[in-house]
Amino acid sequence: MALVTLKELLRDAERNRYAVGMFNTLNLEMVKGVIRAAEELRSPVIIAVAEVHAPFNPLSLIGPVMVRAAKEARVPVAVHLDHGLTEGAIREALSLGFTSVMYDGSTSAYEDNIRSTRQVVEWAGASGASVEAELGHVGGGEAGTEEEEHAEAFYTDVEQAGDFVSRTGCDALAVAIGTVHGVYRSQPRLDIKRLQDIRERAQLPIVLHGGSGLSEADFRACITNGVGKINICTDMFIGMMSRIKAVADTGSINYTEVITATEAAVAEVVKGKMQLFGSQNRA
Repeated sequence: MALVTLKELLRDAERNRYAVGMFNTLNLEMVKGVIRAAEELRSPVIIAVAEVHAPFNPLSLIGPVMVRAAKEARVPVAVHLDHGLTEGAIREALSLGFTSVMYDGSTSAYEDNIRSTRQVVEWAGASGASVEAELGHVGGGEAGTEEEEHAEAFYTDVEQAGDFVSRTGCDALAVAIGTVHGVYRSQPRLDIKRLQDIRERAQLPIVLHGGSGLSEADFRACITNGVGKINICTDMFIGMMSRIKAVADTGSINYTEVITATEAAVAEVVKGKMQLFGSQNRA
C-alpha cells in the first residue's frame, strides 16, 4: 500500500485506541514473515533493525531490503532504525529511505539527551522522517540479554517528560516503566500510574520497549493509557528457534525447510501480537 512514517501510523493508532507493533527484522526471512502477517490481518506495521544488529546483517544490506518490502506491501509499513546510537547509523538509515529513526540517548545526561535528540530531529526532518526518543532507560539489551537489576532507578522522570518533548520536537517517546529488553527473570510489575502521568505531560504517543513476555493485561493497560507503539523481538527469536528445532528433530538436512520454518514462525508470533494490540483490520 505505502511506505509511511511512524508519525502517520501512530496518529491513527491514537485516534482509534490501538497500538502498532514494531518487529525487529534481522534477515530476509524475518522481513517476509512480518509483512506476511500484516497483509493477512490487514494491519499497519513497523519493521525495524537496531544498530547493535549490524554485526549480523549490516544496515547497508538489510536496509534496502526492508525499504523495498515496505514499498511493495499491501498494508502501510514504516521502516524504523531501533536504538540508533551514533550519527553514522542514523544518517545512513535516513539516506537509505527509512521513514523513522530512534535516537537512544537514555544513558546520557538529561541536557545532553535533549541536545542530541534535537539534532536528530533536524536531520530526520530534512528527510521527512519521524523521530522516537527515549527518556529514562529500559534495561536489558537488544541482543536478548536478561534484565538489569535495580531498574527503578532508571524509570522515566515524570516531571521531565513535558520539558523533554517540547524542547526536542520528537514524535514519540520511549519510556521506562518496568519493562526490560530480552528475557524476564521474574514477573514484570509495570508502573501504570507513572505511564498515565507521563502521557498527560508529554501529550504524544508513548512507546513501550521490552514487550516480549508481558501479559495480555499488561498490554491492555498500556494501550489504554497512551502506548501507541510496542516493540517485539525476543518472542520472535523464541518462536523461530522452536520451529527450527522441530525441523532438526526430524533429521532433515534440507536448509530450505529451516528458511520456511523461520518465516512461518515469525508470521505466527506477529499475528498473535497484532490481534492483542488491536491493529488487525486497521489498514
